[in-house]
Amino acid sequence: MTPDALAALHAACFVTPRPWGAAEFAALMGLPGVYLCGDSTAFALGRAVADEAELLTLAVAPAARRRGLGRARLAAFEAEARARSAGTAFLEVAADNIAARALYAGAGYREAGRRPGYYGSADGVRSDALVLHKRLAP
Repeated sequence: MTPDALAALHAACFVTPRPWGAAEFAALMGLPGVYLCGDSTAFALGRAVADEAELLTLAVAPAARRRGLGRARLAAFEAEARARSAGTAFLEVAADNIAARALYAGAGYREAGRRPGYYGSADGVRSDALVLHKRLAP
């Protein structure tokens, strides 16, 4: 997927946190250890460094939700993280994103920390970020 395609799907999925632009995706894709799992319907963007992996973002097109694509992309992210020798995966999610929190909890992610008021919306409402982690079995 091109940075423009990634940005378009991200914009269709996110308001808070704000969607990332094509330039941001291009910059991320140029960093060492960054990898993409998915297509124009759903993708996970991750980064593996040393023995840790971070899920940078996960997006599923609104029309394709509730079909298991988020779960499949998360599993692909984890499989690639293991292939890159990561033993732990981390991610960050808005505390008020109930659907994403359910996805991550179902996949075995647990809360490791909280960042109060981390995300801000256009109307000035702030929400906490939850830092989640999961041990990746070999």
